[in-house]
Amino acid sequence: MRTTVTIDDALLARAKRIAAETGRSLSAVIDDALQESLNRREDADGSAAVVLPSFEGRLLPGIDLDNSVALRDLMDDLG
Repeated sequence: MRTTVTIDDALLARAKRIAAETGRSLSAVIDDALQESLNRREDADGSAAVVLPSFEGRLLPGIDLDNSVALRDLMDDLG
């Protein structure tokens, strides 16, 4: 779609430089930048939330998740 927008001169110069360096059109660079900006905004709004898997399990005897020093020592011993 063709449209007219006003872009800051310095921003336009940066976009043109990137287009020349990557061998792409100015329109492609602007499209990509706008898409990336809109995706970040959606991610920040939580509308594109990531679902992480969960697993059932149990702690081994003697492990205290509230004791970070002991956990660090245990991990050092394992690694």
